[in-house]
Amino acid sequence: MSRLIALALVALVIGCGSTTTGPGTLGNPSDTGCAARSLGTASDLVGCIRQDELWTHMTAFQQIADANPGPDGHASRNSGEPGYLASVNYVAGLLRAAGYRVTIQQYAFAYSGFSITPLLNEVSPTAQTFALGPDFNAPGNSGNGDVTAQVQSVGGILIPAPAGQNSSSSGCTATDFTRFVPGRIALVQRGTCTFDQKIALAAAAGASGVIIFNEGSTGRTAANGCGGLVNRGIPVVCLASYAVGQNLYNQAQQGPNSARLRIETITDSSRADYNLIADSPHGDTNHVVVVDAHLDAIFGAGMLDNGSGSATILEIALKMAGTSTRNQLRYIWFGGEELGLLGSFHYTRTLASADLSRIVFDVDADVTATPNYVYAIADPANSGGVNGFPANVVPASQVGNNYFASYFAAAGLPYESRSNDGTDSFEFAQVGVPNSGILTGQDCCKGSADVAKFGGSTGNYEGTVPGTDGGCVDRPFLWCDNLSNNDPVILTTVSKAFASVVFSLANDATLARSSLRQGSMSRGGAAPAPGVRAVRHVPGSTDAPIR
Repeated sequence: MSRLIALALVALVIGCGSTTTGPGTLGNPSDTGCAARSLGTASDLVGCIRQDELWTHMTAFQQIADANPGPDGHASRNSGEPGYLASVNYVAGLLRAAGYRVTIQQYAFAYSGFSITPLLNEVSPTAQTFALGPDFNAPGNSGNGDVTAQVQSVGGILIPAPAGQNSSSSGCTATDFTRFVPGRIALVQRGTCTFDQKIALAAAAGASGVIIFNEGSTGRTAANGCGGLVNRGIPVVCLASYAVGQNLYNQAQQGPNSARLRIETITDSSRADYNLIADSPHGDTNHVVVVDAHLDAIFGAGMLDNGSGSATILEIALKMAGTSTRNQLRYIWFGGEELGLLGSFHYTRTLASADLSRIVFDVDADVTATPNYVYAIADPANSGGVNGFPANVVPASQVGNNYFASYFAAAGLPYESRSNDGTDSFEFAQVGVPNSGILTGQDCCKGSADVAKFGGSTGNYEGTVPGTDGGCVDRPFLWCDNLSNNDPVILTTVSKAFASVVFSLANDATLARSSLRQGSMSRGGAAPAPGVRAVRHVPGSTDAPIR
């Protein structure tokens, strides 16, 4: 159920920037009164989308993150933290002033965060500090503790590393802990059983902490995250790199060695999160086009993911404020996307059936300013969950996909089709709403075929370019998805493309035909698991495994 919340605007000092536009853009009106007039064509709207105004929103989101650090002291716009609500305030204030009917929908979720930066040091026989991120990671639902104790390797560790994945059975049975001395830190290798099983057995054996290190086989050498964990009341490293684990293991074989492990987390099983919904006063309310982006971040400021998409749809909404349309436009900024599409799941599953039936299309902006970019149309036909979508979704979604393709073709820009997995559009597809969207790529790795089509370089889409370290997005404890992780020219180019599609969908009479809604609309589906990150699938990427 929705409720209105009194929210204050964030005071910002706004400077004027350039009006440089991106490659292949269409339209360039000379006046600056776009929001105050009714725009007659898609080209009118496209010409009103300008880099300086988009960058003003991006700068505001960065300032909000900087002014609202999370409990770990780093700039943050994560769900459940002050920076996210301040982002909602900023967007809501602008939309209300522009004449939109703004609703803040509140829901609860399981929050976890760190009150201090996790630490892993070897104390003896050699003192050394391991780097958070490159050398080790800590799960948000680790137990709390600051432990200095002897490290003891448990049974089943394979060093040298096995050739194949899931070869080590380290820590998978109680017999691996037969000789374990209570109070020590258990050193465990990744392998055949789940991370949580290893941790549970270590805790039962009296371990004061657990260090799980990567297996060492191909693709399993780096520090990484862990999923599917239960808080067992002891601090946990999951995963340390194979190199860290090998170092600690070898020293433990030579004689006693000790380490310090400090992890302090905050958990809240029912913390408030928010979806921001802004309905246009124009258009047929029986035929609603949803325009969405997620407003939350993860691991910091979240400027590319997804301050960029949030800025894209915000600027379009402001420019469309005075424009009459055939279909009603409903703009939604979702929370909890980074934690597993929580906001869009809540919205689509709690919407009354009659209201859901009025939504004729959804279009999503998720990452729109990648420096080493691609132009990718998010198509539900490519989704790993396509077999679970109602029958109308894939064919009816071609309307939006074709609008994107037509724009890029007219602008002389290359494009390709990818999945909507991990975007909020996925939840609309689950309940029978046709959808499309745009992505410019993230993480690693951009391949040679995309370089030939879009330019740039192989490796990361963003962050360290060229490189293959995974960039800045969705990687814990780097805190580098900041304003500098975005390309303003790409942001402008993609925002113009997105604006053209929004205008076309807003005035598409075919979306009113009931034939586009044929097929059953499922309102089921399991709720996303708390703390499970939705992954945008790109070539070479995989979901985080739980073992």
